[in-house]
Amino acid sequence: MNIQPIQNEYENEIVDLILNIQQKEFNVPVTLEDQPDLLDIENFYFKPGGTFLGAFIEGKLVGTIALVKFNDEAAAIRKMFVKKEYRGKEFQIAQQLLEQLIAYSKENGIKNLYLGTVTILQAALRFYEKNNFVTIAKEALPEDFPLMKPDNVFCHLKLN
Repeated sequence: MNIQPIQNEYENEIVDLILNIQQKEFNVPVTLEDQPDLLDIENFYFKPGGTFLGAFIEGKLVGTIALVKFNDEAAAIRKMFVKKEYRGKEFQIAQQLLEQLIAYSKENGIKNLYLGTVTILQAALRFYEKNNFVTIAKEALPEDFPLMKPDNVFCHLKLN
């Protein structure tokens, strides 16, 4: 497996991967129109100091994770998706994506990682808890946290 920063040259693969998981697998009522960031990865993720990583197996995109830096010391994890057939302990793609994102965050002076998700994604919540994220109230989020409409569960990880 190879994890690397990716931009809009992979737009079609990114959109296909993410929308299929959101809409078909989990019935999250979200469309491409609700996620304009997917069509402008460079400006949305990279320019403010974040990143967008893709996991590839035999040249095929099988997972993504992204980081939106929203102030000098804080960022939001977004777009954490792994194709169903590549999930779990055997491949550890989600774990490797998260570890690479945390390393990037530390190297770039980010001290706090936040994320929002939806209640239905129980496996994702367990994964974040296993990685020392703490569930917090929406009111505890920083004022400048970029909220996504469907999110109703929020987590925080303090980096040292």
